[in-house]
Amino acid sequence: MTKLIVRAGDFVFGGHLEEEAAPATTAAFKALLPYQGKIVHVRWSGEGVWIPLGDTNFGVGYENHTSHPAPGHIILYPGGISETEILLAYGGVDFSSKMGQLAGNHFITLTSGLENLMTLGNAVLWKGAHDISFELA
Repeated sequence: MTKLIVRAGDFVFGGHLEEEAAPATTAAFKALLPYQGKIVHVRWSGEGVWIPLGDTNFGVGYENHTSHPAPGHIILYPGGISETEILLAYGGVDFSSKMGQLAGNHFITLTSGLENLMTLGNAVLWKGAHDISFELA
């Protein structure tokens, strides 16, 4: 199991890649590590933050996909009817866009620091974009 450290805003989270359930997605993302980006609050999906990725092509299809990631689950929407994105659920999420409901590949599960998810989400909601980074533990 590949372990990760995710730094988002003022917080550090531990987690792991879901390599058995989403092998293509995790391999594509692992090739980008260490990864840095910006998270902004979701517009349609509820309590989540996302990294907009435009027309980035990860070369993956659907695997281990869901429209309802649990808090601490990170999903990759590989693109199609909406732009490519990575979403981190911090509360209730019904993954959607202006085009309707979407499904993304659950490829990372956060396992530590979860008590800070709601604080992070609210900070992004009320204060704007925050830095996020992913690296191997």
